[in-house]
Amino acid sequence: MTQSAYWQGVVKEAKAAHRPFFSLAPMEAVTGSVFRRVVMRAAAPDVFYTEFTNALSITHPKAKFTTLGRLYVDPTENPKPIVQLWGNSEEDFVKAAHEVARKGYQAIDLNMGCPDMAVIKNHSGSDLIRHFDRAKEVIEGARQADLPVSVKTRLGFDAVEEYETWIPFLLKQQVPVLTVHVRTKMEMSRVPAHYELIDNLVQMRDTIAPDTLLQINGDILDYQAGIQLAEQHPGVDGIMIGRGIFQNPYAFEAEPKEHSAKDLLELLRYQVDLYDQFVALGLQGHFAPLQRFFKIYVRGMRHAAEIRNELMQTKTTDDVRAIVDRLERDL
Repeated sequence: MTQSAYWQGVVKEAKAAHRPFFSLAPMEAVTGSVFRRVVMRAAAPDVFYTEFTNALSITHPKAKFTTLGRLYVDPTENPKPIVQLWGNSEEDFVKAAHEVARKGYQAIDLNMGCPDMAVIKNHSGSDLIRHFDRAKEVIEGARQADLPVSVKTRLGFDAVEEYETWIPFLLKQQVPVLTVHVRTKMEMSRVPAHYELIDNLVQMRDTIAPDTLLQINGDILDYQAGIQLAEQHPGVDGIMIGRGIFQNPYAFEAEPKEHSAKDLLELLRYQVDLYDQFVALGLQGHFAPLQRFFKIYVRGMRHAAEIRNELMQTKTTDDVRAIVDRLERDL
């Protein structure tokens, strides 16, 4: 296997800086175009992903309209995101892969680690860890559009030891990138990430698929923590940050700076403005999911809990702006 042009470009830039590549984890109702652009303004990673999108829905006569917002990419986005898909049918992935290629996506990532019970009941996400044959069919289906197809997964479903068979199976598929959230589905995020297994994962990769890039996810809060983890485990190619972005929207800063409350409020105002622009395009958007971001911008402020509670009571973006205006005047 030779790396695709997309991943060659990502790795070349990171290696030139003598560091792993960094990515923002795909997160449901989080990593849409609006928030990707917020992170891009704050401090961009090397790689963005879309929210995970049902492969079946992308070409379904009725459901496809619900995916337009998830798949929307603004012309200003740089780097362009990788589309992350979930499902369990080879046929669905063949159709979806051709459609996302038509939309201009340059790479596909397959979700084989989502722990959500609704997804699992659909025999998708982390349920694929228990069905190697179906996982292989999904990979083969997604490859039919001649785009690079990577995989994001967990160590196992029930037990950590499942990685000893599951990870080698995935590596034998010769995917360009394998991202491992170093926990099981059952562990969710209730236990510390199993960093003690990273060297084993590197050894597996080196033995089975030396051209596959290995990316690690789990409990990595910022760029500095990612650099440290990669230095402690030579052979790790990439670092994925997920929940850390909710603690610090500047998590990808290579040289961390002090950011004032005014900086954070300006970033919130920017997100609210982008949200209005997104909805004005006629794309599906709801105000409620926007509220989950408020804690990002008030963390560390005096009376942060009260401010967040006040923001959570808002009903419109103008309500949010009024609070931001008042806070900025107080500052």
